[in-house]
Amino acid sequence: MSLASFPTVVLDDRFARELPELAVPWEAAAAPEPQLLVLNAELAADLGLDAAALRSPDGVGLLTGTLVPDGARPVAQAYAGHQFGGFSPRLGDGRALLLGELVDQAGRPRDLHLKGSGRTPFARGGDGLAAVGPMLREYLLSEAMHALGIPTTRSLAVVATGRPVQRETVLPGAVLARVAASHLRVGSFQYARATGDVDLLRRLADHAIERHHPAAAQAEQPYLALFEAVVAAQAALVAQWMLVGFVHGVMNTDNMTISGETIDYGPCAFLDAYDPATVYSSIDEGGRYAYGNQPGIAQWNLARLAEALLPLLAEDQDAAIGVATEALGRFAPAYAAAWTGGMRAKLGLPAAPAGPADPEVLDLAEELLGSLQSGHVDWTTAFRALGDAARGDAEPVRGLVLDLPALDAWLGRWRALEPDGAAMDRVNPVYVPRNHLVEEALDAATAGDLAPFERLHEVLAAPYHPRPGLERYAAPAPEDFARAYRTFCGT
Repeated sequence: MSLASFPTVVLDDRFARELPELAVPWEAAAAPEPQLLVLNAELAADLGLDAAALRSPDGVGLLTGTLVPDGARPVAQAYAGHQFGGFSPRLGDGRALLLGELVDQAGRPRDLHLKGSGRTPFARGGDGLAAVGPMLREYLLSEAMHALGIPTTRSLAVVATGRPVQRETVLPGAVLARVAASHLRVGSFQYARATGDVDLLRRLADHAIERHHPAAAQAEQPYLALFEAVVAAQAALVAQWMLVGFVHGVMNTDNMTISGETIDYGPCAFLDAYDPATVYSSIDEGGRYAYGNQPGIAQWNLARLAEALLPLLAEDQDAAIGVATEALGRFAPAYAAAWTGGMRAKLGLPAAPAGPADPEVLDLAEELLGSLQSGHVDWTTAFRALGDAARGDAEPVRGLVLDLPALDAWLGRWRALEPDGAAMDRVNPVYVPRNHLVEEALDAATAGDLAPFERLHEVLAAPYHPRPGLERYAAPAPEDFARAYRTFCGT
């Protein structure tokens, strides 16, 4: 249907045109009483969309998928995936639609995608709907990650639909409008490979190269170069997660992007007390996706991508396995280099030559992390307090740990390296989406009060700059809350 408020908006259907085998044309479910809850005006402007127009009835129709520009062709995307280690050959967008692609102010294509827009042929018995709380969670967490400088999908808006959603209780329904470099995933390649159609696999790889890793097109082996680029992007991304204490919670292969963006903020959370075994997701009973397991799981997921790409890497399968294995072997050193470089910055030390071998930082980090774990010390608070210690005031960090003689010895060795406290403050956030504050805001929003959500979102938009009156947003969760906290996927 034509949108009077958006006469110049063009939603390209390039994905559907180039890869029709992975796109099922579909329409969003009706929203009986739509109400715009939150709109990202800054992101709208970057996409060439007028925020005032998005707040109009036509704009809300666009944000729910119930009104789309002429020529747009919304589709549900097909993909496969390993979920908690078990392969599902047909997953796909069970409650989501790709409305199309926009071009942002920098000339980059961006997907406009909906979540919670109703059942599709991939729904697998689900209702295709989403509730206000989980959609606001994704908005809040994805925008917080963006403010932290971590590659991520973005959130454009959340619209309450006026439709009730049955979960453990009846909840108000909502649709999230999500923006991404694309929604290509490891699972997209697994789906294409499972069809046995090598031409489809090749077209998908060409599409990914052009959209995300164009330098691969000039390589002697473009598809190997594509794989190497994804390995590098994911190594850097997961290192950034680890450095800020982010726990994704559901690192299935359908939730790993080819672009290197964080995607799917279902049962995610941020560390309270440091412990590599931390699991928040209620469905991760075996701890597969625990905080400390994330680098290894990322490499495992990339091995599944390598398997999917084998027909494109060499005619002989043994040769293809050989080059894929060699390329996959670069993940561990790339991750180590990104993590040690990031930890060096968190400790305020000058940059060292690039590479995974950094014994100075590794020794310091190992001892520090051991102290944090044994003392059940809050991750974010600890590194911010170390910034004070670099400026000569060690009491804030000394008040956090149990073994003071060991900490004092560590502080002496670290201070001898002349850490830069100001530099530390630029990489160690004051404010992260603390789990108790997130839940407080979402509970209030579900009950109709958006003020706590809006205030928390405002705080998280500037995570590195302390401001008076915001002390509760920097404080760790109460111990009883942190000990029992669990997250849920929202479906």
